[in-house]
Amino acid sequence: MKLIIINGPNLNLLGKREPTIYGDSSFESYFENLKSSFSEVTLSYFQSNVEGEIINKLHEVGFEYDGIILNAAAYTHTSVAIGDAIKAIETPVVEVHISNTHAREEFRHKSFIAKNAKGVILGFGLDSYKLAIQSFI
Repeated sequence: MKLIIINGPNLNLLGKREPTIYGDSSFESYFENLKSSFSEVTLSYFQSNVEGEIINKLHEVGFEYDGIILNAAAYTHTSVAIGDAIKAIETPVVEVHISNTHAREEFRHKSFIAKNAKGVILGFGLDSYKLAIQSFI
């Protein structure tokens, strides 16, 4: 099974940014643990702060991979284009969020991704990614 995790804006700052919300571990460190825990899965990782680069990556992998785990971060609530890209590809997408977005500011309650996603996992910290991988297995 071939899965990719795609992270959006500011997630490159995990471990440094608002640790009370996002924890104190870098994503790269957590990703290495995921690869060890799921050795039967080929895991890739991509992060960008640029909306168009995320869309390009979805187009690139959206017909070849078995699954996409997407944390579009703030773009979740603003990007019709990312939602449209998910609708246009064949590979199923699971939307993930580290925090419970419904317990935060009201603008974070709307997702332009969820409608076209296989499922949504949020509020379990970094383990939201682990749960997404398990959903594909």
